[in-house]
Amino acid sequence: NKLTLAERFLDDIYELEPKNDEVFIQKANILSKQDQHLKAIDCLKIALDLTNDPADVYSLLGMEYLFLDDFYKAKDHFIKCLEIDDQDYASLYNVMYCFDYLELYKEAIQFLNKFLDKNPYSEIAWHQIGKQYYALGEYKKSLTAFDFAIISDDLFIGAYLEKGKTLEKLDRFAEAIESYAITLELDDPTSFALLRMGICYERLGHTKTAGKYFHQTIKEDPLLDKGWVAIINYYLNLKDSNKALYYINKALEVDNQNISYWKQYALVNHALDFFEEAEIGLRKMLNLGNYELETWTKRADILQVLGEYEAAIDNLEEAQEFYPDNAEIIFRLAGLHYMLKENEAAQRYLRNGLKIDPEFVIIIEELFPNIFKQEIVQDIITKY
Repeated sequence: NKLTLAERFLDDIYELEPKNDEVFIQKANILSKQDQHLKAIDCLKIALDLTNDPADVYSLLGMEYLFLDDFYKAKDHFIKCLEIDDQDYASLYNVMYCFDYLELYKEAIQFLNKFLDKNPYSEIAWHQIGKQYYALGEYKKSLTAFDFAIISDDLFIGAYLEKGKTLEKLDRFAEAIESYAITLELDDPTSFALLRMGICYERLGHTKTAGKYFHQTIKEDPLLDKGWVAIINYYLNLKDSNKALYYINKALEVDNQNISYWKQYALVNHALDFFEEAEIGLRKMLNLGNYELETWTKRADILQVLGEYEAAIDNLEEAQEFYPDNAEIIFRLAGLHYMLKENEAAQRYLRNGLKIDPEFVIIIEELFPNIFKQEIVQDIITKY
């Protein structure tokens, strides 16, 4: 990182060889390190006129445009690189990164088809075209492409994994399992393959086998949150909430800042009627930045069950900052104010909720049945 000294050497070399393309390439490298990407591009354009190896310079230009988030120009320069050197797979991956970022799936397929005309056995190109069709929801075409990737390289683990995902989308779970199983034979087991196999077995009704793979998943990768969520849902589906609680507590030991885990913690504790713990889980989700409407409303409902009406109101008033005219929140506020005998505020919220969406008055009927039956409440509702 002695960039000033490096520049001095380059200036000396330039005096000796003003048409040395490497001088401008290295100057661009220094400018790039200094986040002066436009100046780096200017240097690389000079190098492009001097070099006998333009493919490398086009690739470097592509990277500079990526640094500037100019994905169109980056894509075009990586394509120019591939037109010169179609074996530069780093540039191929970079081109596809640009297409994916820009969500130009059909354009990416057109480009890849042209590339495959010249390189019909490029497993990477077949793999990438399969991913584009997958993104478009054209799963049968996607499957064909992954099959060609495997024909081109029968040791290509990525193609087997993507083929498995595609077969799942086609509800061909037994075949998906076979595809994932091949990856276990080719290399060390991946938590992704184990997890997907568990899900496939579960979809086929092979519950015990599914459980075996979910256990293997969290053993293989304790940091994979989807693995923990899968095993917790597995036990919830078996109506074994205590086992689910055991595993959610284990997951939180691994990572207590994971919103997905706290969501499961709240869900499991709610299923066990441990309302205080469920409320803690929902509160933790909010503290970690999960501001989904359901998080606010579920917490309010649990606080209501606990008899903490004022805390429930505070929670919903905070939720209104994110959802200012939401009927689900407003009707809950009406019911809670009625519970506190604050009739004026309650009627105001009730009328406001009925103006916004009268169908959601069912919230008061379900959560506050005694309030709903009151004559004064029925009179207000009848007017709407």
